[in-house]
Amino acid sequence: MVSNGKNITTKKRLKIFLANPRGFCAGVVRAIDIVNRSLEKYGPPIYVRHEIVHNKYVVESLRKKGARFVNELDEVPEGAITIFSAHGVAKKVFGQAELHGLDVVDATCPLVEKVHEEGRKYYKNGMEVVLIGHKNHPEVVGTMGQVPGNVKLISSIQDALDFEPADTKRISYITQTTLSIDDTSEIVNILKTRFPDIKGPNLKDICYATQNRQTAIRQIAKKVDLILVVGSKNSSNSNRLCEIGEAVNVPSYLVENKESLKLEWFKNAKSVGISAGASAPEVLVDELIESLKIEFDLSLEILDGQEEKVFFPLPDRLNS
Repeated sequence: MVSNGKNITTKKRLKIFLANPRGFCAGVVRAIDIVNRSLEKYGPPIYVRHEIVHNKYVVESLRKKGARFVNELDEVPEGAITIFSAHGVAKKVFGQAELHGLDVVDATCPLVEKVHEEGRKYYKNGMEVVLIGHKNHPEVVGTMGQVPGNVKLISSIQDALDFEPADTKRISYITQTTLSIDDTSEIVNILKTRFPDIKGPNLKDICYATQNRQTAIRQIAKKVDLILVVGSKNSSNSNRLCEIGEAVNVPSYLVENKESLKLEWFKNAKSVGISAGASAPEVLVDELIESLKIEFDLSLEILDGQEEKVFFPLPDRLNS
């Protein structure tokens, strides 16, 4: 802020461009609703294996209502309501739950389940299955445990170049849903060039939310001096939004909440783009903007973007 010597302060002007769409996707909304509805119907505590979605604010909010987050199923009392996260789990985890006598509510995103089904279909048709995704990501771990046989994980261009299938004419690929068409295109093109007979999903089967948010951040990067992405550090899709901004030389920062802001970021910025990962609630975006209003004279513009009308229903047991 700059003082004119008469105890009057003039705030620096800052133009805010809000990405559209941003924040929660339908799979995240469904997963959070499953936890909330389970708490209402069965009462606390209910147990959730791993984070229901990758966002600290969401997890802590649910914890305060009576959700207990565990790493392993042996931490859950016999017979307790147990929810599996939106990322999906391996088949063996369902087996462990049955052995422990747990009452499972599965919050796996339907788009993730679709990938599982595609992988099993390819395997059943006698094909070797390749999974394009990030090593150790919960969704990848779950998918590799849902598809029979030896699923080959390809995480990089080099992996695609090094891959040697058992039969070059009987190969298929599936992808982690939190990767966009753009994220996977180079790897897919290499695989298709090396193995022309490879089978894979239609491009429209790529997660709509990931693609839409990345398209929006590319649009916003053309207009701003700085990008802020609301999301947790362990959120794959949130980190990717920052990487897209950095790739076109726009300083981009991942912020978990308003407390993460650093004023030095804005020193040379006249315009700022704000987005949020698919697991970040809108309340965090609102709080971020309110915090910036204290320091700057803001003007706000919401960009046009792809309208999302996707809705995933809750499991039948929670609707009664």
